[in-house]
Amino acid sequence: MGDSPHYDVIIIGTGAGGGTLAHRLAPSGKRVLILERGDYLPRERDNWDSTAVFVRGKYRAPEFWLDKHGKEFPPEVNYYVGGNTKFYGAALFRLRPEDFGELRHHDGLSPAWPIRYEELEPYYTQAEHLYKVHGHHGEDPSEGPYSAQYAYPPVAHEPRIQQLSDDLEKRGLHPFHLPIGVDLLQDENGRATPSSVCIRCDRVDGFPCLVRGKSDAQVICVEPALRHPNVEMITDARVVRLETDPAGHTVSRVLTRSGDGSEASYSADVVVVACGAVNSAALLLASADDRHPRGLANSSDVVGRHYMRHNNLALMAVSKEPNPTRFQKTLALHDWYLGSDDWDYPLGGIQMLGKSDAEQIHGEAPRWAGAVTPDMPFAVLAHHAVDFWLCGEDLPLPENRVTVDGDGQITLALDENNNTAGLKRLRHELQRMLGHLGMHEHQLLSRSIYLHKGMPIGATAHQAGTVRFGDDPATSALDVNCKAHDLDNLYVVDTSFFPSIGAVNPSLTAIANALRVGDHLLERLR
Repeated sequence: MGDSPHYDVIIIGTGAGGGTLAHRLAPSGKRVLILERGDYLPRERDNWDSTAVFVRGKYRAPEFWLDKHGKEFPPEVNYYVGGNTKFYGAALFRLRPEDFGELRHHDGLSPAWPIRYEELEPYYTQAEHLYKVHGHHGEDPSEGPYSAQYAYPPVAHEPRIQQLSDDLEKRGLHPFHLPIGVDLLQDENGRATPSSVCIRCDRVDGFPCLVRGKSDAQVICVEPALRHPNVEMITDARVVRLETDPAGHTVSRVLTRSGDGSEASYSADVVVVACGAVNSAALLLASADDRHPRGLANSSDVVGRHYMRHNNLALMAVSKEPNPTRFQKTLALHDWYLGSDDWDYPLGGIQMLGKSDAEQIHGEAPRWAGAVTPDMPFAVLAHHAVDFWLCGEDLPLPENRVTVDGDGQITLALDENNNTAGLKRLRHELQRMLGHLGMHEHQLLSRSIYLHKGMPIGATAHQAGTVRFGDDPATSALDVNCKAHDLDNLYVVDTSFFPSIGAVNPSLTAIANALRVGDHLLERLR
């Protein structure tokens, strides 16, 4: 095992947290090493093939985790430069101000954060501008204050989605343009201009972007960071262990193993973990030593606990009129985010999904038996499909946790019925409106294939909460700057730090926080 040069900062992971942090630190001149367990995602036609991506899971990591019963399942993880942002839908929402305080839900309390919305707000603005988020502040009455408008205008609705927006407004609701990160230039009719990178296709949601038009961490942050001579990246470098100095006060070595079994060791003044909430917790737990017998940063015994992943439903309605929309992910609705007239607890939010096609619908067919008109071909059904994503908050229960055995096998224990009553009510709100929205009233079908064949535990795209931050070292692993309470030079900047998850996609909050922690590190390194 050969030793490499010493660095100022080592960042483990290249997703929304790690990739963004690298971008923030790159202009400083400090020596930054990025370690990525995967490689660059191959650019090929299968990137946009529904059967390859959704049915065969071609790009999903070929690994299995165990559930609390010891049963194997395939997690929704992708190990490539850019992390899971290569496959995300680029819906980049801010948490609501109320999400930073204590919120009472039907099944319990969502805890308060150690920072307020106002402290993260400037970084939300920076994150929106960096990731080219298109939207319009002021349309969503549930959003918090903002210091600057989006730098890019909303992605225009196509006619069928504009009609949906108009029909929702007629119901007294407040639909708004979904904030989405794409490199899009639109003409006066909302079409992609000849010079636009994004082409407004139907492959934005769940697919990697062949034309680099989606704002993923590789395109937006990692590649620009690597243009600086002080930043380097090593791929195929899975970090298997962090070792500490004899006193146990600092991380002294980062140990990696490549696909061919070769090992290497690296060191830095600051080590930042950003592997995703499950793998970050697993790495810290697997790095237990005599000074840290329960794992690094884990004197509080919270590392791996409080796992969250949202309560989600991917649903398809059937429009009475054809829906020729291609870029469908342009609308969202938060009228029931914090409650409804007959329910005192939060329900969550509704947003559009990417447009389903005949191949995806064909993959769903066995689970839809008897639920659709038998004489409607898949292609016709797809042409009438309108796709929705319902997102509700789950709660950070200590028994929902990640553990790892001596061989590195990850176990994810999860209560799949945690705080689901609000999501059921949210589905009911959508269901009862279908007839007023030009949809067939009794055909609201589950798109289980979008959630990896209907296994809630396998839908790990929104994973969070396993290395929570807080003011009290007895109940949190990280301080407010996302530094481990127990070690002087260890930070965590992916969604692990979340004490609660709200009911919006977590990516923008991870990005904004990485910018915030980056400023802290620049001051520390200075």
